[in-house]
Amino acid sequence: MRPLIPAYLTVSIEPLPPVVVGDAVTLKCNFKTDGKMREIVWYRVTDGGTIKQKIFTFDAMFSTNFSHMENYRKREDLVYQSTVRLPEVRISDNGPYECHVGIYDRATREKVVLASGNIFLNVMAPPTSISVLAADTPAPFSRYQAQNFTLVCVVSGGKPAPLVYFKRDGEPIEATPLPEPPAGTGSWAPRNLLHRDLDDTKVPKSLAAEGEVGGGRLTATADPPRGLAAERDPVTETIPETVVSREFPRWVHVAEPIYYFRHTHAPVSDGTVEARATLTWTLNPQIDNEALFSCEVKHPALSMPMQSEVTLVAPKGPKIMMTPTRARVGDTVRILVQGFQNEVFPEPLFTWTRVGSRLLDGSAEHDGKELVLERVPAELNGSMYRCTAQNPLGSTDTHTRLIVFENPNIPRGTEDSNGSLTGHCGFRLVLALTLTVILELT
Repeated sequence: MRPLIPAYLTVSIEPLPPVVVGDAVTLKCNFKTDGKMREIVWYRVTDGGTIKQKIFTFDAMFSTNFSHMENYRKREDLVYQSTVRLPEVRISDNGPYECHVGIYDRATREKVVLASGNIFLNVMAPPTSISVLAADTPAPFSRYQAQNFTLVCVVSGGKPAPLVYFKRDGEPIEATPLPEPPAGTGSWAPRNLLHRDLDDTKVPKSLAAEGEVGGGRLTATADPPRGLAAERDPVTETIPETVVSREFPRWVHVAEPIYYFRHTHAPVSDGTVEARATLTWTLNPQIDNEALFSCEVKHPALSMPMQSEVTLVAPKGPKIMMTPTRARVGDTVRILVQGFQNEVFPEPLFTWTRVGSRLLDGSAEHDGKELVLERVPAELNGSMYRCTAQNPLGSTDTHTRLIVFENPNIPRGTEDSNGSLTGHCGFRLVLALTLTVILELT
């Protein structure tokens, strides 16, 4: 009797290129043996190899699929393939897989020969969203000093991290990499405009009075002017029209601005990556207003670049709505900025003031898109309100006049200057006068 030759077993898994979320994927495990099949087990490996999740099992003891191998004494090389199909892969399917095969030894059925193969399934996901924002906004318009401006591009839902870059007016921007967050010192810091950079015809009166640099410190006032308020005569502001600020000082810049680029990414709990790219430069409203900036993304799961665009635009022509349209004494009046004549980016900063006086609550100004005047008194009839909308590209003023009509439910003189009703006192006075007249007639 010839001695039995031990059975042999080799296992390999066909390699796969990276796949995209939603694709159908088939994992193929090839094994070659001359022995009798015992079992095939597929595992999904998680937590760095510490946990193996069984996803498929074939047990030859409960199947007749391999009955043709019963004559195991005859040495015969047979090649088999076990497949596992994932109809729609997800991000959670990303990771290593193992195929374990067991056969009976040719020498004895009591011994099982084991072998395995492994593969890493790389599941990619295209970005699902992209947006461009302006950092540190809303922010005021600076007429006399250069200021830095930063665009932030946020790309979410991708795996692996995408390649992000910026364009201006369709042309790629050559930017200096900025590995660390922007610092307030060094070459990155904004260059302050010197005194000679200012246009003398546009220097506020408070500055012109000081003369040359070093002529003295600015004197603080109880109510400092905002924007061009110090240059205007309050009498001339009684015309309710929109004035768009388009005059700028003579900025001194190099021909091409110096851009600084920074790219970071952070993992998300669902296995994707959120990428953030920032583009920073010293803003020049003269040349940057109405400039088109785009953030574009390249990713191996995308057939073409993904992009989002914004146009830097100064606010122009705010549209004001007042409710109620016919305000009466005692009503609560709301004055709201509904929009602009153009698409504005970034979001403007809104400031309300009352021409020639303080607001109803006694404050000098109010920030926000809406101004609320509660229980307006008759004294506010004819009062004018100014809304200043500004962003780093420019500013604009618009005025509206409040007309207050009499309220038949509130007799004259029954409200004070703060809008509070004094009807009880007035009623006692009218009643006393009425009683006096009746006594005299009797």
